[in-house]
Amino acid sequence: MASIRKEILINASLEQVWDALRDVGALHTRLVPGFVTDTSLEPGARIVTFGNGQVVRELIVDVCDVDHRVAWAITDEPFQLYSASAQVFDEGRSSCRFVWMADLLPNDLADYVAGMIEQGLCVIKATMEGSGAA
Repeated sequence: MASIRKEILINASLEQVWDALRDVGALHTRLVPGFVTDTSLEPGARIVTFGNGQVVRELIVDVCDVDHRVAWAITDEPFQLYSASAQVFDEGRSSCRFVWMADLLPNDLADYVAGMIEQGLCVIKATMEGSGAA
């Protein structure tokens, strides 16, 4: 099983970034505009359309206000297993650390997923730092 962990420091408050992350139906407008072009909700899940045209159904596993963490899973092909989370940590002085982790099978998708996560983190940083209140 491939395990990926990426993080980025964001010059925005934990509260601002968490408010955007926990809004699981608004990825395309509040957190990663352009990287995600549409998000629609259905009971217990969201349908995410990425800027590259890929569409995935993500089961929302947890949204934890205490830990500032959202967890989700993908059960569709090409994945045999995909479990991911994003969490925000306070770094003081109006900055925070955004950590995105994923465990997945098959292993040969790891480089692709890692690249997508890195792109997503860059968009999150630009969005949160450039938008003031998201």
